[in-house]
Amino acid sequence: MPVLPGAEPYRHEGGEVGVLLCHGFTGSPQSLRPWAEYLAERGLTVSLPLLPGHGTRWQDLQVTGWQDWYAEVDRELRALTERCAEVFVLGLSMGGALALRLAAKYGDAVRGVVVVNPGNKVHGLAAHALPVVRFLVPTTKGIASDIAKPGSEEIGYDRVPLHAAHSLRRFFQTVDAELPQVTQPLLLLHSPQDHVVPPADSARVLSRVSSTDVTEILLEQSYHVATLDHDADRIFEESFTFIGRLAPSAGKEGTATGG
Repeated sequence: MPVLPGAEPYRHEGGEVGVLLCHGFTGSPQSLRPWAEYLAERGLTVSLPLLPGHGTRWQDLQVTGWQDWYAEVDRELRALTERCAEVFVLGLSMGGALALRLAAKYGDAVRGVVVVNPGNKVHGLAAHALPVVRFLVPTTKGIASDIAKPGSEEIGYDRVPLHAAHSLRRFFQTVDAELPQVTQPLLLLHSPQDHVVPPADSARVLSRVSSTDVTEILLEQSYHVATLDHDADRIFEESFTFIGRLAPSAGKEGTATGG
């Protein structure tokens, strides 16, 4: 299947500081493209992959699972660590959970973590029915484009395939158990008004990680896809400041090495 226009992966060869951005469940790189381009323009090496089953049609997501999505970002992180001196992992929603798992698994190879409205749990009574219901009903209504800003839209599926949702639930349980292994500096930004991932998920992440360098920022003007919302510029600026504090050469080496 062809990739939806705008949902393509994005990569940029910059300097010695690299960032891996992970998009969310049923979404695509489009939701993080402005963030990726902002960091690329400041000299960073950027990788924003398209996760398996995403960016085409929901039927393709139905036959994938969390191991497929995680394997993709794991591969990208390995490639970045080979070419960059320092690497950061960033993510939105499920992408936040992917970033946190990478941090838990890779330890010192990951310099820092930035997550926006990270998912930690599939909520509601329906979540407990997923193991059975997924064999009876293929999909439920979509979760894309939870954005307060008029005219801003996310490229994502209008249906959620339940086999994949069941796998997502298992993935969140896996990551939750691994959160104490996250020791890196953490910047967590979340929206009090989020119709996809409740604030409780961010609170859970903050309570479970072992990081001592933790910054929490509220995105008061945005809904779930805050990277395309009113607070997008703040996310971009705060993340670059965070990266620059931990890797002072960030943003300088792009011109020094010729980009």
